[in-house]
Amino acid sequence: MAERSFKAEVEHLRKGDGDVFTGEGILAITKALLENGVGYVGGYQGAPISHLMDVLADAEELMGELGVRFVANASEAAAAAMLAASVHYPIRGAVTFKGPVGVNVASDALANLCSSGVNGGALIILGEDYGEGSSIMQERSHGFAMKSQFWMLDPRPNLPSITKAVKDGFELSEASNTPVMLMMRIRSCHLTGSFETRDNVAPPLTVKQAIANPQSDFNRVVLPPMSYQHEQDKIKNRWPDAERFIIENGLNEQFGPEKAPLGIVVQGGMYNGLIRALQRLGLADVFGDTEVPIYCLNVTYPLIRDEFDTFCQGKDHLLIVEEGQPDHIEQHLSSFLYKAGRTLKVYGKDVLPMAGEYTGQVMLDGVTAFLKVAAPDMLPGRVRAPNVEGSQIPDLSKIVPIRPPGFCTGCPERPIFAGMKLVEQELGKSQITGDIGCHLFGSLPPFEIGGATMGYGLGPAANAAFDGGGERRAISILGDGGFWHNGLTSSIGNMVFNKSDNVVMIVDNYYSAATGGQDILSSRAMNDTKATNNPISAALKGVGVEWIRQIDHTYDVAKVRDTLKEALTTDFKGPKIIIASSECMLNKQRREKPLRNRAIKEGRRVDVPRFGVDSDVCTGDHACIRLSGCPSLSLKRLDDPLRDDPVAHIDQTCVGCGNCGEVADAAVLCPSFYRADVVHNPSGFEVWCASIRSTTIAKLQRRRDGKRLRMETPT
Repeated sequence: MAERSFKAEVEHLRKGDGDVFTGEGILAITKALLENGVGYVGGYQGAPISHLMDVLADAEELMGELGVRFVANASEAAAAAMLAASVHYPIRGAVTFKGPVGVNVASDALANLCSSGVNGGALIILGEDYGEGSSIMQERSHGFAMKSQFWMLDPRPNLPSITKAVKDGFELSEASNTPVMLMMRIRSCHLTGSFETRDNVAPPLTVKQAIANPQSDFNRVVLPPMSYQHEQDKIKNRWPDAERFIIENGLNEQFGPEKAPLGIVVQGGMYNGLIRALQRLGLADVFGDTEVPIYCLNVTYPLIRDEFDTFCQGKDHLLIVEEGQPDHIEQHLSSFLYKAGRTLKVYGKDVLPMAGEYTGQVMLDGVTAFLKVAAPDMLPGRVRAPNVEGSQIPDLSKIVPIRPPGFCTGCPERPIFAGMKLVEQELGKSQITGDIGCHLFGSLPPFEIGGATMGYGLGPAANAAFDGGGERRAISILGDGGFWHNGLTSSIGNMVFNKSDNVVMIVDNYYSAATGGQDILSSRAMNDTKATNNPISAALKGVGVEWIRQIDHTYDVAKVRDTLKEALTTDFKGPKIIIASSECMLNKQRREKPLRNRAIKEGRRVDVPRFGVDSDVCTGDHACIRLSGCPSLSLKRLDDPLRDDPVAHIDQTCVGCGNCGEVADAAVLCPSFYRADVVHNPSGFEVWCASIRSTTIAKLQRRRDGKRLRMETPT
């Protein structure tokens, strides 16, 4: 199984009534699910909610004791479809995945779920990956909630509020027979705090008990005429029920004075940033007591007209703090004011940016701009931090180069792209599409291979238009995680059905590596609760692929090069699939380093390979770097005045994968790379041999130095 364990975190899930839980926000949600009688949990891993899936995977024993079913779903669509258990049965269910890409994948199941409605509480926990720490396209999930009438919670970023939102989410779902989205921003997932725990609660009705008494209701099926009734039910019943529950239970919060000429409406997830900006302006203290009225939307959809109208009474100016675009909330609240005939001035995306993360400085600038117009008397004489006025953070974008992500040191995918680069130099440039995953880094320098990606597992499908029998075959890159997620049917099955003649390189690193190293169907290690060791090649043969080549050691750059060249030049007509397999170096090091360190500590003999560059042989051409890009392969300047250019150098972060030497050999570069084995706890004979060698070498070096011609300046 994956080499990262969360057994320590699992023990915190057993805490009971009156104990204190301390940890990350995403782990607090895991505990809250168990405290609120969840009957089943599923999802698909991805930042920033991977820890939730990882902890649940290690906590299956605890969940078994409670009668909770856990499923590591094959995709976000599979996770969302699992919530069907809450349609007919009063069972609380929760699934989690990365939003909005996860919402995109799961959209069909989610739309059907929201149309039919639910009997049991259904909670979708979204890792809202937006802002400067994001790894995806910059979009929001809010639009999907509006489109299908999901209720969306966006709690204040502190553990008591987050865990309360889990409870509120289940109860809101049950009160309105509607699934609820709980949005967890990057900040919320990774903040650390504490909250007082309650006892874990077994679900009143488990999935095992439900299956013993099957239920069905054709009125829940999304077919005419029921689908028309579903829409009417949303508007006439579920929506009013949701609004009533939100008001009666005070899910949204108000802070500050009741009466004031101005106010601020803020998404719950942005509350901390807003309060910090007010603190820096001297308008709030460290406990959150503020002189500016705040209406905090812990529920960002639906918006409650009466509650908002009450907040606006007596106010002339209103700031709406809504991160990201489009400005759904600002438009919605502005329509409330327009229809009510109110004339107060609304500020939002005019003083705050339409796009981009609302960092501390952005928030401070926006609030300051609002107050300058709405209440300038609140600013003078206040305690100000630097950058409130005048002093600006310099724009370094023209000076400091961008730092995109890249392959880890020793990554087994790096030699694959080196081999592809060599084929490109020989046969010319091909049309290449990438795919979601670590291999997408191949589109960046120094390789610059693959310039488009359309979704997880869709690399080959993205090249379907370039399969018209042209001069060159198109190449697609597909990861093992993407293959099992969506690629087998949508990409490979599509190629077989349409008799594609293109080439696919499946990058198999044994794990869903980009999301944290979780096991997948083709992982090589044994997993006690999951079925692994299912070969990708067997699945390919099962859907009709005939031309398959397996490479079991991707560091053999020459073999990668020759196999890809064969695929591009063979007379065979049909899909050509190359499976390039080597274990993810990150997971390999997590497993092997502790074992190696333990062996060294116990006095056992251990060989550790290290690679280096002979500076006397290196020409300074740097072709090896252009075909490798390994972080451990850097530059070093020599003291020799006759050699101005720096030479290649391997630093101490090297993990001994040998890729640099393989690249140099396959590309016929200079033979300056060497391997040296560091021997820990050598035998006595080895120590004696080493002593003889060093003595002999030192003697030869002295003799050579003695014969060297010296130019001495006369005194």
